[in-house]
Order: sequence, then C-alpha cells, then structure tokens
Amino acid sequence: MKTKFTILFFALLPFFAVNAQKPIILSEDSIQIGKSLLPCLSVTIPEADFDVVLKDWIKELESGTKSKVVNENGEMSIFGARIKKIDAGDINVYSKLVKLDSMLQLFASFEIKKDEYIESATGSPAFVSAQEFIKEFAKNKYIDVAKGQADAEEKKLKDLQRELSSLENEKSKMQKSIQSGSSRISSENENITLQNNELNTVNAAILEQNRLLATMEEGTAKEELAKQIKELEKRKKTAERNIKNAEKKIGKADSTIDQATGDIPRNERMQDKVREQIAAQDAVYQKYADKLKRIKAY
Repeated sequence: MKTKFTILFFALLPFFAVNAQKPIILSEDSIQIGKSLLPCLSVTIPEADFDVVLKDWIKELESGTKSKVVNENGEMSIFGARIKKIDAGDINVYSKLVKLDSMLQLFASFEIKKDEYIESATGSPAFVSAQEFIKEFAKNKYIDVAKGQADAEEKKLKDLQRELSSLENEKSKMQKSIQSGSSRISSENENITLQNNELNTVNAAILEQNRLLATMEEGTAKEELAKQIKELEKRKKTAERNIKNAEKKIGKADSTIDQATGDIPRNERMQDKVREQIAAQDAVYQKYADKLKRIKAY
C-alpha cells in the first residue's frame, strides 16, 4: 500500500502530552486485494481496539443490506452494500484494517460500477461523500475510545468523592456521639444527685424506723413498722442500683467521647488527603473530558 497524498489532517496540538488526542489522518491511497491494486481511501483511528473496530466496520458495511462481508486473511469484501451517505445505488467495498504502533489504519475501496472506483482522479461526485463517510466512522470510533477513558477517570473521581462524603459523615457521627455522650453524662450526673438524695432520705428513715422498732412491743403495730422498713430497704437498693447504672452509663459515655475525640483528628487528616486526591483526579478527568470535546470538534 502506498499513500498518494494526504487529503485531510485532523489534529490539535500539542501532541506531546501523554494520552492527548492524536491526529486522524485521511488520505487517498491504494489497497492490495488478491492480485489487484485498487484505489482507496485510508484513515487512521488512534488508540482504538482492533477487534472492536473490525466488528463495528463490518456492522456498518452490512447495515441496510442482506449482503455479508467476506473476510479472507484480513481482506474484506462486500458486494451490494447500501451506503446512502456515499451513493444511492449498490456499492462494492473492499477493505483492510491494519494495526500500527498506537493506532489502526482502515483502507477502503468503493466500487460503484464494475472497475469504476471512487477516487479524485476520475472526478467522481461521490468522492467527497466517501471521504466524509470513512472520516466520520474513524472519528466515532475515536470518540468511543476517548469517552471510555473519560468515563473511567470520572468513575475514579466519583469514587474519591464518595470516600470523602463517607469520611465527612463519619466525622459528623463522631461529633454527634460526643454531643450525645456529653448530654448523657450531664443527665446521669443529675440522676445520681437525685438518687443520692433519695438514698440519704431513705437511710435516715431506716435509722429512725429501726430506732422506733427497737422500743416497740410485739404486736400488729410493730409488724407494720417492720414492713415499712422492708419497703425502705427496697427503695435503698433501687437507689443504689440506679446510681451504679448511672455510673456505668457515664463511664461508657466517657469512653465514647475519648474514642471520638481521638478519631476526629485522624478523620480530618484522611479528609485532607482525599481532598488532595480529588483535586488531582479532577485535573486528570478534565484533561480526558477536554480531549473528548476536542475529538468531537474535529
């Protein structure tokens, strides 16, 4: 295959950046099919996957017709293709897809009548249409590549943003646990004060009732007083149990507060780190998003 001359060069500089958009080069060329050398158009498709492009190219050629592409050792042919973008009639298409270092090159020869091919030398009115057709195919395949790259980088960005949101929610929960713990401590301290007052009152009543009980003769009155003393003893145990439970709750709240107080600074450091990662990833994503926009503008 030998390129006769370059027809179109779709590119935006600079190309020195890694993963920057690369040129789509459309040329008038020739293609070897069997023993015949046919005039054709060729176009480069940067960064694209060979199998994906091959499948899509065959699908494009077979669209709108019952004819099937025959692929023999990489030489493809289809007879009676219906490509309205080029010509209203049936077209025979001979093509090859070749792998280069960082791109693919598609060669396509369009035969509108027997031994009559679309090329600039014959002044075929379908020449420009054929150029647009093959160029648009290459552009769309490159857009698919760039979109896949941009989507992958956007996913990384969103994952980091979700991680930051999770850390922020975690910090918020820890702050609420501190507030809740502080409220619990205040409430339980008030409860302990009330229970201590109850305990003091009951202890005093028990002492007084026991003193009276020791002076009473056996009988109904003494039995009633003994029952009252038992009720006071129950109140005493309840107050003591309430104080013990309140102290446990205070201890638990203190532990929660200490844990959260220690974890919040670590959480904040992690947030700062993730924010830096988000800023860096956003810059990467914007490069790929801009690359996609520029390719779409070709």
